[in-house]
Amino acid sequence: MAERPIRLPPLNALRVFDTVVRHRSFRSAADELLVTPQAVSQQIKLLEDSLGIELFVRKGRAIEPNEQAILLAHYVQSAFEEMAEGIRRVTKTGRRNRINLNVSPYFATRYLLDRLAGFRETMPGVDLRLTTAVGLPDFVADDVDVAIQWGYGGWKQYEATLLMRDFKEICCTPEIARNIRDRTDLLHLPLLRPVRSDRLWRDVLAHLGVEGEMEHEGIGFDDAATMRRAALAGLGIGLISTIDANEDLKLGRLVAPFGRNIMAGMPPDQVPGFFMVLPRAHRRVSLIEAFCVWMKKQQWDVQL
Repeated sequence: MAERPIRLPPLNALRVFDTVVRHRSFRSAADELLVTPQAVSQQIKLLEDSLGIELFVRKGRAIEPNEQAILLAHYVQSAFEEMAEGIRRVTKTGRRNRINLNVSPYFATRYLLDRLAGFRETMPGVDLRLTTAVGLPDFVADDVDVAIQWGYGGWKQYEATLLMRDFKEICCTPEIARNIRDRTDLLHLPLLRPVRSDRLWRDVLAHLGVEGEMEHEGIGFDDAATMRRAALAGLGIGLISTIDANEDLKLGRLVAPFGRNIMAGMPPDQVPGFFMVLPRAHRRVSLIEAFCVWMKKQQWDVQL
C-alpha cells in the first residue's frame, strides 16, 4: 500500500518561517517582508498548528529556534533555493551560457587563472565572469554560481568540495631568525596571522609541542599575499603558503627557522584549504555541473 503523501504547510508560512530563522526576530523578519510583526507571528502560529509542534523558544521579546526548527530550516532553505534556480532557468532560457565565479584572490592569481584557458577549450562558448573576494558571497544577492573559498569547510547549508590543502611554512627574515633559539620563542615574537582563522597559529604551535600564551597580538591579514609582504618587510613571523615560501626561501629573502614541512602530520581538519562552494541546486544547471566536474579533475596541489 502506497504511503499517504504528506500534506505540506502553506508556502507563505514557510517563507515567513525561513525569514524569522535567519533574523532570529519577528520584527526584523517583518521589516524584510514588509508586513507587521503581528502578521509574522500569525504565520508562525499557523505553521506550528499545521505541524503540531512548537518551533521557537520565546524569552520575552527574544526568540530562538529549537532543535526541530533548525532541522526544518535546513530543508526549507534548500527547497527555496531549488525553486529560485528553477524559476531562473525557465525565465532566462537561452541566456544560460554564463558562469559567475567568485574566487579567493590568492587562489585566482596563484592557481586558477593559468588553467581557465583549458576549461574554455572544452566549452568554448561559455561566458565566464570572475570576481574576487576573501569572504563567502551571498549567492543570490551577488548572482554567484560557484565560489572558491579558503577555510576549513563547514558551510553546512552549501555543497563544499575540498580542492587542495593550503600547507604553510613558518618563515621570517634572516634578521628576525637571529633572535630565535628554539620553538618556545614563538610565544614572545609578533606572529602574522590570518584574520579568517583564529585557530591556525594555535593549532600549529600545539603540533610543535609549544605550550603557553602568546605575548603579542601580532598583525592580522585578510589574504595570503599581504601576509607574505608583511613577512618580507620584517613585521613578524608568518605562516606562508608553500608555493610562496619556496620562492622566498630559494632567493634568501626569508628563512625557515624550524625547517620545512612543519604542518606535516597535522590532522587534516586542522589544515586549511581551498574549497569549491555552491548551493546544491546550482549543480542542476548542466553548464555549472560541467565546470564543477572540470574543477574536481584538476591537480591543484601540483605547483604551476
